[in-house]
Amino acid sequence: MPNISFEDLKAEFKRVLIKKGCDNATADLSAQLMTETSCDGVYSHGVNRFARVVEYIDKGYIDLQAKPTKVEGMGAFERWNGNLGLGNVNAKLAMDRAIELARENGIGCVALANTNHWLRGGSYGWQAADAGCVGICWTNTQPNMPAWGASDRRIGNNPFIMAVPRQGGHVVVDIAMAQFSYGQMDNKALRGDMLPVPGGYDDQGQLSCDPKEIAKTWRVLPIGYWKGSALSIVLDLVATVLSGGRSVSNIGKLSSDEYSLSQMFIALDATRIAGQDYLAAAVNEVLDNLHESTRVDATKPVLYPGENSLAIRNTNLANGIPVDDGVWAKIQSL
Repeated sequence: MPNISFEDLKAEFKRVLIKKGCDNATADLSAQLMTETSCDGVYSHGVNRFARVVEYIDKGYIDLQAKPTKVEGMGAFERWNGNLGLGNVNAKLAMDRAIELARENGIGCVALANTNHWLRGGSYGWQAADAGCVGICWTNTQPNMPAWGASDRRIGNNPFIMAVPRQGGHVVVDIAMAQFSYGQMDNKALRGDMLPVPGGYDDQGQLSCDPKEIAKTWRVLPIGYWKGSALSIVLDLVATVLSGGRSVSNIGKLSSDEYSLSQMFIALDATRIAGQDYLAAAVNEVLDNLHESTRVDATKPVLYPGENSLAIRNTNLANGIPVDDGVWAKIQSL
């Protein structure tokens, strides 16, 4: 497994996007976001997914020339159309706009319809936190998870992100409504690893830790069982209604592939609302208390959400980003 430098990995992403017809600035931004995702150790939504991004470009689901356009605005709320542009670029621009609205109003909200997979949703939480804002965002997906009590997939694993700014390391939650995202399971399957806890059902209807068996059935397990199922449904409804875009069920009617998604981006200017001193003191008090927890395993620290990302990022910046041989060969051949 080769270790690829940040600069070389970004250059390969950018090279392919430009070859496919993307302009230099858009290709650079998309490549930067994908490389940052990979550098932070989320390979499933970065380097390992790039070939599918190219596949969707070739199929016409992603329009490399498209830019998001504003549909309407009401105070601190705006509705935008992604026009099937690159998903991570559309998401970055939508959170940029939510942050601008938060600077003016204390809160900003952008509902984005007709966009593509945003790759790592946590990127936009980090983006908001870097701007001193609390960031909240989520997306719907194709129907890829059964509702609680069902065996056929009719709801999405609809990733949800919430971020709180903090000097020295933001607190960032990035979770799918499934116990494991499909990207995470693909990553485990690629390495021949089992899941640490059951993530879904095999074809015998039994809970399984084998990502390959779960992938055959599409019966992933919602987080918190019925609770994750309920959250998935509500997140889909809010994104659909406010963006004027497609619901999970309507995305499923388009194709077996996943495009024309609906997404939400919310920013709250926490630094201005709370004040820098109180914000820092309040967050650190909570995290310091967390770190004093009695450990179940003395060798494993209790971490806040996002704490491990900085360590992985620094390691990969120093040593290069580990990329599967087959994945790297495929990217180079594109």
